Parts: sequence; C-alpha cells; structure tokens
Amino acid sequence: MRVCPYLEAVNKPLVKPGNPRTAVVTGAGRGIGRAVAVELVARGYLVVVTDLDGSAAESTAAEIGASLGLRIDVTDPEANRDVAARACEIAPLGAWVCNAGVLAEGDLTVLSVNQVRSMVDVNVLGVMWGVRAAADTFRGQSGGGVSGGEIGIIASLSAHAPVPGLSVYAATKAAALSLATSLATELHPDKVRVHAVCPDGVDTAMVDSMDPSGGVRAALAAGVLLTPAQVAHELVEMFGTRRVYRTLPAWRGVIARSASLSPVVAMRADPLLRKIGTRRLRKAGKLDGKH
Repeated sequence: MRVCPYLEAVNKPLVKPGNPRTAVVTGAGRGIGRAVAVELVARGYLVVVTDLDGSAAESTAAEIGASLGLRIDVTDPEANRDVAARACEIAPLGAWVCNAGVLAEGDLTVLSVNQVRSMVDVNVLGVMWGVRAAADTFRGQSGGGVSGGEIGIIASLSAHAPVPGLSVYAATKAAALSLATSLATELHPDKVRVHAVCPDGVDTAMVDSMDPSGGVRAALAAGVLLTPAQVAHELVEMFGTRRVYRTLPAWRGVIARSASLSPVVAMRADPLLRKIGTRRLRKAGKLDGKH
C-alpha cells in the first residue's frame, strides 16, 4: 500500500483577529473528521467537535484544543439545528463540515435493509440536514452584519466511478457530491460557499475494518492511501475560494471519471486492479498465503 507523498503545507489563518467564528465538524471523534477539526483549530476557528459517540467528541475536543464536544445524530434534523445554536452561543457560525459517514461492504443484493437505510440516512440525509441547519444559521446571522460562511462535504472518489462491492456507499457519495455542486449555486446569493472533497482510500478505522481478503479492500490497495490530515488540508484549503470540489489525488479522479464514461472498460479492468491490490496487501503482510 502506497501513501500519497503530499508536501506538508503551511496553514494560513482563515479567521480575522477580533472576529471570532465557530466551525462545526460532524463525525469528528476520529479519522477524517478529527483531522478536519485539528485543521480548523489551526486556522483560527473555535471548533465544535461532534460525533454520535458523545464521549469521543468530548475527549477529542479536549485533546485538540477545540471549544466544545457534543453528541449528534446527524440523521435527526433538529439535532443539527441544536448544535448550530450551541455553536452560536460561542461565536457566530463560520463553517460547517459534513463528515459523518458509514460504510457497509457487499453487493446491493446481499446487504440488509438496515445497512442500506443506514448509509442513505447518514451519508445523504445527514448531509442535507447539516447543510440546512448551517445555511439557515448563516442567513439568520446576515441581519446582524455577519455575512456568508463555508460548508464542507466529505464525498469520495467512489462518487466518480463504478465500485463493485460498494455500490450503495458509492451511490450515497455520488449523491453528496451532486448535492454540493447544486448547493454551490443555490447558496451563492447568500455568500455561502460550498466545497466537497473526493479522496481515494484514506488510512482510517473504516478502511481497516474491511475484510482484507475481500475484493473491495484489494481495489483500494491498488490505488493511493491518503492520510486524514491530507484530506482535511485539501478541503479547508478551498475555504474562501470558488472551488467547489477537488479529487484526491487529481490523477485518480481522471481515471475514475473515465471509467464512469466507459463502464464496459471499467468492468474489464476491475479484476486486474484487484489482483494488483491483493499483491500489495500480501506484500504488506495483511494477507496470508492462502489469498
């Protein structure tokens, strides 16, 4: 497994001195969400760490110097609004990052109803409810002289291409990316900027939990393994710009979109990619000799 060789970049402040702003990050108890929270703290935001695991949110907030850690169920519209209100008690809301997500491996025909519903509820509706809470808060603040804001969405490289064994997850991430591109125009009159990042595989507990002998894990191993910090940095770097989305790494995005344009070619290439990934996993000691 290769780790993408990104150069460490200097974080430029995004919050002006004397004008504090809060930033909410969902699913920030670990992984990409935690890295985004760390990045936003470094950029000057007063960060509200949220997670379904409330204790993880609180401990992460304390460890990274965030302002608050709260439990949130992103599938509950009112819970998102409650978190937005809590953030505004600290300072006006400046950013909201929809990171919370779930994944279940398997073909659509073998996944349980609950697994399918969970991915749709968290990865699609959870993003919608978070965006609505953030957008309404940004609009409400405009009357007090605080205009605009940033919304970040964690999508996936799988939003661009066929991913056998992750069809439902990929569909939810494609929905999230489509939502981001439309919202960028819908919220533009309110000076709210929307950004999405579509990373290749990321070195997180979610990926580690995959069956190492399964085809999905092998397909990921054939690509580039990013770190959560790299994904976080690339997302936040878009804040304050007109850039709507970014694929990481860019060359993988080109390949993925080409596969989407020609599914037959992708279908033929998939077994080869999985063989490459399997060899890499075996070389890394993640597979025994039977696989």
